[in-house]
Amino acid sequence: MAKSYAPPQDPASQSNYRSISILHAHLDWDIHWDLKTISGSVSHTLQAHEDGVSEVILDTSFLSIKQVTIFDPKVTHSESLKIHLGERHPVLGSALTITLPQPLTSGQQVTLKIEYATTTNCTALGWLEPSQTASGNHPFLYSQCQAIHARSLLPVQDTPSVKLTYTAVAHSYLPVLFSGRKSTPTSSLDSSIEKDSVKDWKFEQPVKIPSYLIAIAAGELVYREMGHRTGVWADPATIDMAYEEFASSTERFVSTAEKIVGVDYDWGSYDVLVLPPSFPYGGMENSNLTFLTPSLLTGDKSLVDVVAHEISHSWFGNNVGCANWGSFWLNEGWTTYLERLILREIHSDAERYFSYIIGRKALADALQEFKDQPKFQQLEIQYEFGEDPDLAFSSVPYDKGSNFLLYLEGVVGGLGVFLPYASDYVKTFKGKSLDTTMWKDHLFSYFDSQPEVISKLGAVDWEAWLHGHGLELPVQPKYDTSLADDAYALAKRWNQAQNDASIKFSPEDIKDFSSNQIVVFLEKLDEGVDCLEKSTIESMNKNYRFNKTNNQEIRLRWYLVSLKSGCYCGDAATWVSNKGRMKFARPVYRALFKVKPELARQTFKENADFYHPICRALLSKDLGLS
Repeated sequence: MAKSYAPPQDPASQSNYRSISILHAHLDWDIHWDLKTISGSVSHTLQAHEDGVSEVILDTSFLSIKQVTIFDPKVTHSESLKIHLGERHPVLGSALTITLPQPLTSGQQVTLKIEYATTTNCTALGWLEPSQTASGNHPFLYSQCQAIHARSLLPVQDTPSVKLTYTAVAHSYLPVLFSGRKSTPTSSLDSSIEKDSVKDWKFEQPVKIPSYLIAIAAGELVYREMGHRTGVWADPATIDMAYEEFASSTERFVSTAEKIVGVDYDWGSYDVLVLPPSFPYGGMENSNLTFLTPSLLTGDKSLVDVVAHEISHSWFGNNVGCANWGSFWLNEGWTTYLERLILREIHSDAERYFSYIIGRKALADALQEFKDQPKFQQLEIQYEFGEDPDLAFSSVPYDKGSNFLLYLEGVVGGLGVFLPYASDYVKTFKGKSLDTTMWKDHLFSYFDSQPEVISKLGAVDWEAWLHGHGLELPVQPKYDTSLADDAYALAKRWNQAQNDASIKFSPEDIKDFSSNQIVVFLEKLDEGVDCLEKSTIESMNKNYRFNKTNNQEIRLRWYLVSLKSGCYCGDAATWVSNKGRMKFARPVYRALFKVKPELARQTFKENADFYHPICRALLSKDLGLS
């Protein structure tokens, strides 16, 4: 790779970020709870990268643009600049072209203040009624900007190629959080709520981040400190359970990740925010403030490993991250790889591989789902201009990516060789965006002085790993199955019992199983036959009471098994009606649609407003409604 190499233009952005890019943004927002909109301004400080830059082009989507001025604190009345809002592209939105008063030279900076408002079509924001929160007293607002939805929250160069710092102030009677550091200590924040008393909520993010990590949440929120740099935010009705769930593990995850990567946590504080159930993901790694689904609150800490994943993004994704969505696996593959190393450090080597086993099933399902769209089976995706990266969201970048890294770990000589390389990778690209070509070039460059390793890397089938299609990995890594063997054996017994009534079962079968072992049991059962007899499903539920468990990962697998047999359709419909996490909602709706299509569609239509716009659009597509 030539020294001058730069990733190609991001096909998911219409901005001219290669000519001029944002260094810093200041947000000044009013939250209109009654209108479900945000109005105010963003002031962008930009720097030109070439001579003669005469315009700034930003990404927008469903925004109402009022005016744009050159920001100068010494001038009270700046003249409005000429702007043009382009025709809307169905995926990319409308390009906002701002004509500058005079061309800029390379290195010159300018600050533009854009006054605007979001609209009710905003795809980044979820607005919830009081009844949709745990306490039920006040409305709630949260954002989800990944992949390309920040442009519906603010005019911005909405590409991970651009990293910026930001400051923010929001005016609201309800507490507001941003993905940054609080400008005042948490202990001094006034969280009292009076509807007629609007307060200013100020935050700053001094570490450069991509636009998709700009995040806001607002509502009835309270805080509990968990450690010297960790804390949890939640609804008052949820805070005690959230604290109990995460307090003992969060700091340990951060310090363990630091030890493994060999690079300190760069962000100061690390807080988690437990959101209402319409949140579309298990977690979102918003800088300084990880957003979490309440489905993790099991009461037994069995699902806290999701936090290990989100913390791992502090190195992979948030710090060293992809330059475009075609290389998204650099974010999620590396993060999943580190997450599983954290499990190894805290628990055992067997736990690391057990997580790979669970992920391998999710990967198999994703590859099967994309059998008619083989491009999305690839690790590195060549997107066309205007193609929606949300359509490719799946386990592929996570689990194909982490398996590729596990394979490379073995190729170069094991963890003792691979981890120093991983640490150098983070240090080399800290605060930067890169693509797969740059990653591969660094890998070979790092081992350049070790010809035996270079020879082994040269023998890797790079094309198969990065661009291969199909349902199998190019090379299947060997996993330690010791934690899965009992689950496999129980699944085999249930499948045999289909033809042998003498095989008996009891609640004792799973008494000593962890929640993950139950998940593996159900997934293995799901692999065994097209569907189980209805009597078998009833017997299983009588013995194991899966439809009553608080562990939503188990409930998900249970409904996928039982729906295949046409059982518990009503239960599944009720369950999914308040599960906004797409990992749960999409497969259950799809499974329900196969056996009870009208029930699936009716359930969705009755609850459509509950789901975040991203989830709502994908469910509508899954059910043939759009």
